[in-house]
Amino acid sequence: MRENQTMPTSTLPSLLGDVGGTHARFALVCGNNALISQVMVLSTGQFPDLASAVTAYLHQIGNPKVGDACIAIANPILGDVVEMTNNDWRFSIEKTRQTLQLENLLMLNDWEAMAMAAPAFGTIDLEQIGKGSPVDNAPKGLIGPGTGLGVSSLVRSRRGDWVPIAGEGGHVSLSPSCEREADILRTLWQIFPHVSAERVISGMGLENLYQAICLLNATAAEPLNAVQVSQRGMAATDPACEEALDRLCRFLGNTAGNLALTLGARGGIYIGGGVIGQLGGYFAQSGFRAAFEAKGRFDKYLMDIPTYVVRKEQPALIGCAMALGVKPMNL
Repeated sequence: MRENQTMPTSTLPSLLGDVGGTHARFALVCGNNALISQVMVLSTGQFPDLASAVTAYLHQIGNPKVGDACIAIANPILGDVVEMTNNDWRFSIEKTRQTLQLENLLMLNDWEAMAMAAPAFGTIDLEQIGKGSPVDNAPKGLIGPGTGLGVSSLVRSRRGDWVPIAGEGGHVSLSPSCEREADILRTLWQIFPHVSAERVISGMGLENLYQAICLLNATAAEPLNAVQVSQRGMAATDPACEEALDRLCRFLGNTAGNLALTLGARGGIYIGGGVIGQLGGYFAQSGFRAAFEAKGRFDKYLMDIPTYVVRKEQPALIGCAMALGVKPMNL
């Protein structure tokens, strides 16, 4: 059990949440071997803070009384005050607990919750991209582009427990792997003083890539959002969108390869996030895996590491339940 993990203190349902920069997913679970239920997705932009969003969710499902809560949020948890990176929410954890009349409120980084769920993923929950086989008990890396870029890891303790490690790997400096990517980064450096991995490998990153490629190609850029860029890219109806989508997959492969090398993640790299989930079969045929393996003298090392797209529904909510000491039936 994690140091700040808590067991539910009552027989009341527990509240689960997965809050990103764009959407907040909430659900209930009531004890072990119970289904995660009442899943609902709300837009974070409609609410000023977490308490307001939770209150609206509970109102829409009949105002049930809940005891404990675990909320995964796309932000580091550094103390009582949470100030989101890709959203204007700013709130106190303790004041939120009091406002919602919860017995306990556990806050996790969203990709820490993803890591907690990873050991429970079965073959049906994962789509393997490329070759490689996991090594038992070896570290696992997790990465996923959504509104931002989430990164975490999972390692075995000497006692044999899986220990999730939260981090902010989405904000590492992005590196190019060819002249074209260097040109893209040089273009983005004119806009951002620091081009992090998240500036390219995310929903907003797809938009940034499209704009940079249009500048490099000396073509007019339309005001496209990430969904439009990905749709045109997959349909091959716009060369700039095609390249933007291809580059996102390659940049993701490069960054995931860096993560695997840093961790020694021979247990595999797990890829989630809303952006990849919308690409369907395109991602498996993209340049992701080639970029993942392209590490010079260590290409063979990476060829042996499997990479998986997580197809499990609501994995972060499952991780939140497990953080409360609850094993839901949805596993």
